[in-house]
Amino acid sequence: MKPLEGFTVLEVAMYGFVPSAGAVLREWGAEVIKVEHAVTGDPQRGLRQTGQFKIEGDLNPNVEHANRGKRSIGLDMSRPEGRDVLYELVRRADVFLTSFLPGPRTRFGIDVDDIRAVNPSIVYARGSALGPRGAESEKGGYDMTAFWSRGGIAATLTPPGTEGLISPPGPAFGDTISGTNLAGGIAAALLKRERTGEPSVVDVSLLGSGLWSMGHTVALSLHLDKPMEAPAQGGHGSPTNPLSGLYKTSDNRYISFVMLQAAKFWPDVCKHIDRPELVEDSRFSSAELLAENTSDAVTILREAIAERTLAEWTERFATLAGPWAPVQDSRQVGDDPQIRANDYIVTAGELELVGNPVQFDVAASTVSAAPEFAEHTDEILQEIGLDWDRIIELKTAGAVT
Repeated sequence: MKPLEGFTVLEVAMYGFVPSAGAVLREWGAEVIKVEHAVTGDPQRGLRQTGQFKIEGDLNPNVEHANRGKRSIGLDMSRPEGRDVLYELVRRADVFLTSFLPGPRTRFGIDVDDIRAVNPSIVYARGSALGPRGAESEKGGYDMTAFWSRGGIAATLTPPGTEGLISPPGPAFGDTISGTNLAGGIAAALLKRERTGEPSVVDVSLLGSGLWSMGHTVALSLHLDKPMEAPAQGGHGSPTNPLSGLYKTSDNRYISFVMLQAAKFWPDVCKHIDRPELVEDSRFSSAELLAENTSDAVTILREAIAERTLAEWTERFATLAGPWAPVQDSRQVGDDPQIRANDYIVTAGELELVGNPVQFDVAASTVSAAPEFAEHTDEILQEIGLDWDRIIELKTAGAVT
């Protein structure tokens, strides 16, 4: 049994952030009913160009990632009949999950008081760009603006002298991280309700999640009263630790060493690169000397690592005691045996998707495909007790798809 089996989440949300929270809750066992506009659906369905990627055909990974396993109903909340259907779904739900801004929430009758009037025990969860308080709480935003740019990530990653800023590594980067935060908050609120009977209002913002991701850096910056600056591109990494940085292989791949106790791991690294004499080298015979002579050690390591391919080093470093990793792109991760062994990539319908990072009882996430637009409208309407005559009336009125 999954942890959230038996709970129902009613999701009134669009794009990547809040729907990704629904996707996590679904993988944790909850039933998630996705409410989409009766005509246009979730606008994410229409996004076919993402950076250099152009999506052809019916399958849209952007939609699938954030909507796996849900059921979809097409509903026009602006019509009284549509709102009545929504409220009937609210009565049966444990969680109301929304990305709508305060103004539209009031206009459509889905703000906290409206939903609690229908179901006083429901957990009300909302994802926002900039948080629920302050002068800008009614403004919208995306992960590029609120999470990446305003949260301090972009400026911290962009080396000094660079025109503009480093862009996010891909679509919905901050959305997915923030959505997982929101899912965790909802799970905690459900636990509180089970123990006390008291429902909560759960808030997570893109801005707050961006800051949380930068928590160590922001704390250091506030304490020292200066921003963290990115090192120059192409640099080794640490100026005082040769075992914390990047090294290029003979096939133009990179290896990342992060051995913060350099003196502890130095002898083992020397053995693995076939340079045992470096252990006795007077330049590197203590932690202090190794730090002082980092540039010499880096030069030696660069020459050694450049003699073999990544595959060769991967085999050799299988017994290396210190932490290291191959630098992999978004396609190469799919061939990583450790990723596959842990089922971090799972099959959902016709696509492979990244599973949410939380596993229970050492078991992979069980994922099914995202729903087609309004795929389960009739099924859901019948479940709340509507007969075919009433369903046809709702369709004729434009209240449902």
